[in-house]
Amino acid sequence: MISVDLKKYPLSPGVYQMLDEHGQVLYVGKAKSLRHRLRSYFSATGDGRLHIPLLMEKVQRIEVIVTDTEKEALLLENTLIKKYRPRYNIELRDDKTYVSVRIDLNDPFPMMQVVRQVKNDGAHYFGPYSSAAAIRETLKEIYRIFPLRHASMERCRKRGRPCLFHQIGQCSAPCHGKITQSDYRQLVNGVVQLLEGRESEVIAHLQRQMNAASSAMRFEEAARLRDQIRSIERSVEKQKVTDYGGGNQDVIGIHQDSGEVEIVLLFIRQGKLIGRRSYPLTWALDLQELVTGFLQEYYAREVILPDQILLPFDLDDADLLASWLSEKRGRKVRIFAPRRGEKRRLALLAGRNALESFRQRGKRQQARDELLQEIQHKFHLPCFPSRIECFDISNVQGNQSVGSMTVLTGGEPDSAEYRRFRIKTISGADDYASLREVLTRRLQRGVEEEKLPDMILIDGGKGQLGVLTAVLEDFALSERIGAVGIAKSRVVANVRGQAVERSEERFFLPGRKNPVSFRRGAASLFLLERLRDEAHRFAITYHRKLRSKANLRSSLEDIPGVGPARRKALLKHFGSLKKIRAAKLEELKRMPGLPESLAVTIYQALQKK
Repeated sequence: MISVDLKKYPLSPGVYQMLDEHGQVLYVGKAKSLRHRLRSYFSATGDGRLHIPLLMEKVQRIEVIVTDTEKEALLLENTLIKKYRPRYNIELRDDKTYVSVRIDLNDPFPMMQVVRQVKNDGAHYFGPYSSAAAIRETLKEIYRIFPLRHASMERCRKRGRPCLFHQIGQCSAPCHGKITQSDYRQLVNGVVQLLEGRESEVIAHLQRQMNAASSAMRFEEAARLRDQIRSIERSVEKQKVTDYGGGNQDVIGIHQDSGEVEIVLLFIRQGKLIGRRSYPLTWALDLQELVTGFLQEYYAREVILPDQILLPFDLDDADLLASWLSEKRGRKVRIFAPRRGEKRRLALLAGRNALESFRQRGKRQQARDELLQEIQHKFHLPCFPSRIECFDISNVQGNQSVGSMTVLTGGEPDSAEYRRFRIKTISGADDYASLREVLTRRLQRGVEEEKLPDMILIDGGKGQLGVLTAVLEDFALSERIGAVGIAKSRVVANVRGQAVERSEERFFLPGRKNPVSFRRGAASLFLLERLRDEAHRFAITYHRKLRSKANLRSSLEDIPGVGPARRKALLKHFGSLKKIRAAKLEELKRMPGLPESLAVTIYQALQKK
């Protein structure tokens, strides 16, 4: 442990950074008093957090940044954690990707969008929802009741007539003037009330409209309103969700077991429980600091901020965090630990969910460990394959060659660790040389950062496996990292030549002539196939992206006078590069903001190509 003179550090609030011998940031923290906070790391009794002794063994120097207020220190701490991603700070990895529904009420004719990022753009967001498929099914029902538009106004106006959704009664076609803005706004208000869980208000409003239409003898309109009311009532009857009182709340539950902690978030929207999110943490912190760090990390993301955050116990930094979140949201956010009533029952419910999530995770982890043990035994790996990496190469006729790396950590996909490689030193379709470059770059960085896989899976047969084996020998890692090649199944005729049969996936090992195979339908086989398919998808997606950019560059970027802004305007106006190429000279000249001389230049350049 390093020796420091604590008297040199100020008593004011600020942020401290702990760095190793290479200058890499290991930990970032904030403090009301920097001197008092740092003293706890060097006291005889210790800091109390289990991972701190391991941290202090690697710390070589400490840097501090003084701030005027503790709130400024909180904001700076979040910024530095995002920038450096320190190894010993809390890193949240939950089990699902959540979606929200976005409606921009500033738009004259708003539409519903399913999004994965919540932005501070003035729009209304509803959620989060755990299943994108489920919420899309819900939106289909909403479209039948309140037919909002499905696509952008510009795209729909280019059509000669309203879309198919309008013909089946699921779009009011504002793009073709089939509904006024005021009538469309009533539809939007109904959608907002439904998504907020205020079905009774929607039904009461529609009933008043139905009675008025019936009194005025507008029976077709009254019948349509009657059908809307029945659809909403059926939808509410199907849900039967428990009502936990009013308001939007995030409720935090915690379960601690030795060095493991499970944190669960329950999402209460308009008194209804709409989802749950769980976060496993692999080391034990002081619970006060654990919850503070969790709130900072989670709500620093682009997420929906509730009216209230309910905790299992009081938090020293509750007022500071509430002030920060209120400023971020633009409205007041309360953070407190309820003592009695319905909110206390919610806090206890979150705690029970945390316990159950911990138990389920233990069972899932045990099953994954058994799969990984089977893989280790099957492939004679030198160590337990906690981290498995798979590599793939993608190109078309040697152009835009790319490599991809996908990762399994503990038997689960770890998308944050996925990497893409653009081939730099190889030209042409040389998959072996491209693979060698990708593996060399990956292992070289892994040696420097002391972050290596336990097993590498290569998409290919003996040739690709030979490249992997050679690269491992170059780095003297043959005894440390297991090497496996996976070859795609073959479609062959059976012995009589009358039927076609598909062989099982084949796995090749260094120094072994015959391939290794798994029993049909084995879970471990499915795990490796899924990893291989994910690597292939990841490589293809990156390759297509580069190819699309290259096509755009070759077609537009080389034309004098066409810069980034002009290219964007052209694509927005015509819709695609294909339509720009097919456009006549008169169509180019009619584009707003495009000089006639430049239109001629673009037309001539594209015709030559």
